[in-house]
Amino acid sequence: MAPTLYMMPPSPPVRAVLITAKSIGLDLELKQLNLRRGDHKTPEYLKLNPQHTVPTLVDDDGFVLWDSHAIMVYLLSKYAKDDSLYPQDLRKRAVIDQRMHFDSGVAFAVFLRILYPLIYGEKKTITSEDTKAAEEVYSFLEAFLEGRQWLTGDFVTIADYSLIATTSSLNVLVKIDPVKYPKLTAWVKNVEKLPAYEANKPGLEKFIGYVKSILG
Repeated sequence: MAPTLYMMPPSPPVRAVLITAKSIGLDLELKQLNLRRGDHKTPEYLKLNPQHTVPTLVDDDGFVLWDSHAIMVYLLSKYAKDDSLYPQDLRKRAVIDQRMHFDSGVAFAVFLRILYPLIYGEKKTITSEDTKAAEEVYSFLEAFLEGRQWLTGDFVTIADYSLIATTSSLNVLVKIDPVKYPKLTAWVKNVEKLPAYEANKPGLEKFIGYVKSILG
């Protein structure tokens, strides 16, 4: 029986997990939650995940795990045929971990800081402060890519999967300037060429449509 993923397609963390699963040929049983309906706050879901976030994974033996980065590492550790996406090498893995902490602590945090006021009707435009915050994220990513094709070196890893899900979404809110950020622009194009990136597209398209409905 395939692992079950409780998810919402537009969510960047959900899409990061979907990219990872596709990259290793792992089929997931997808259970879509409707957050507007409050599916994430039902007693049944809260029993699985008290933080009521997405994604949440339930493995075939009943093991439950949430947080996209934790799920990605778990799926690779259990189901991947090799360690190329998350190497056993201590230092390579440490750099990947750093990038994923950057994703959750900086990039995704900025994404939410811009998005939430739009969702809750507190504003209907992208402000100069929003642009500044997003461009700081882009500047960091540009620096990470100095002398590298991928975010941690010469090979794609789950750090790239995690951050493409967030960056492609942040780009919907504040466009990446290819002149200011040529390395970041090239990296995005490289990731988009990966077969696993197909898993990012449906949810990203839904997110684009949602943002357009707010911003016009």
